[in-house]
Amino acid sequence: MKLLVTGTSRGIGESIAEQLLENGYLVIGTSRSTNTPFPNNQSYRHIKCDLAVKEDVGKLKEVFQENEIPEVLINNAGMFAEAQFDISDEEWLENWDKTLQVNLRSSALITKWALNAWTKAGIEGRLINISSRAGYRGDTGEYASYAASKGGMVAFTKSIARSFGKHGITAYTIAPGFVDTDMAQGSIEVYGEDYLTKDLALDSIAPPEQIANIVGLLAEGKLTHATGQTFHVNSGSYLI
Repeated sequence: MKLLVTGTSRGIGESIAEQLLENGYLVIGTSRSTNTPFPNNQSYRHIKCDLAVKEDVGKLKEVFQENEIPEVLINNAGMFAEAQFDISDEEWLENWDKTLQVNLRSSALITKWALNAWTKAGIEGRLINISSRAGYRGDTGEYASYAASKGGMVAFTKSIARSFGKHGITAYTIAPGFVDTDMAQGSIEVYGEDYLTKDLALDSIAPPEQIANIVGLLAEGKLTHATGQTFHVNSGSYLI
């Protein structure tokens, strides 16, 4: 089975790709860098793609025009950048435009290409979108664009599940809280470790492997009747 995973250079995306490769899958991964994270693995193919650049995103359309197309799409790549409400309108909108382009517009467009290819070929494809707890509980004001983009991803996923289920296509969202990655380490350096765990039911944040475990189950097609659902992995930050 072949899968497309965006944002495989580090963190959650790298962990997802690594586990899928260990399970014997063919993985196409993307990042802004030309450097492949798995240089010695013949089952991995890397595509340099900056989701903020529309021309770069267009490269991924070709993936769904090949003879053997991915059966699973995992939209993982994302960004967040601070934008205080007291900055200029131009700066604020620039932040929103870029954040929505990377986190939502590009993912939606790639999904469109996948859905069209799957329905044409009669493939029961699987869509897995990596959102965030911010899409449910919101975020602090300076990251409102990030929260909005991730909330939009959740609603988009539900729409796909409702619209394409009769074709055998399923769609899921995973909403991580803080995850033990380089990004979280940056927050620890700024705010301290207690900041990340003070509101959690557990005394530690999730390892990226736990996100990859859920992706593996969904990719295998073992949870088809959970289509449209969101899997919350936030160490008990909130309970639904």
